[in-house]
Amino acid sequence: MNIKQVAKEILEDWKNPYFGAVPYLEAMLTMNDINEKYYDDSGKSIVMYFLGNAQTWRGAKAKETKLLLNKLIK
Repeated sequence: MNIKQVAKEILEDWKNPYFGAVPYLEAMLTMNDINEKYYDDSGKSIVMYFLGNAQTWRGAKAKETKLLLNKLIK
């Protein structure tokens, strides 16, 4: 799964992202794969941090995307 594409889809749906999620979305925009590193952080930890800060993102797309991301980190 291309993490960059997922991040783009999130930004299309989540018009005003929570400020705590923004740095992780920006990091995800540079990643092709969950196994990549972003500086000293693993792709997995970036996605986990994003999910931790994405609680205010709601709706069908949010639910579907969060499920997908949770599957990727397991």
